[in-house]
Amino acid sequence: MGKPHPLALRTRVAAYVDEGHGHRAAARHFRVSPKFVNDLMKRRRETGSLEPLPQGHGGVHGKLACVRDWLEGRILTQGDLTLDALVLELKEKHDIAVHGVTVWRCLRTLGLTHKKRPAGR
Repeated sequence: MGKPHPLALRTRVAAYVDEGHGHRAAARHFRVSPKFVNDLMKRRRETGSLEPLPQGHGGVHGKLACVRDWLEGRILTQGDLTLDALVLELKEKHDIAVHGVTVWRCLRTLGLTHKKRPAGR
């Protein structure tokens, strides 16, 4: 994901449009896309701010966000569970229907694994 345009550029673009220039003219003048100018002016009109929106998720989202602690505890107490077993338990106990890959991704973000490890040498 690219970086947002600096606030100084955003301020100059908004001021240029406020002087009476069109969005496309501002885009050509500052060498940005017309969509950027349109979105910038819309954001200022709706929120009063030229600050860029935060990028990325920044936290846990999705169906498993509410059972993340339960899932971590379940793996730590019974480490030999398979993904399919976890999917079934989530459906039965929490009424959450997910795919095994979704469970795996959640485990990966927790730093846990679903694979059984062989005994040490």
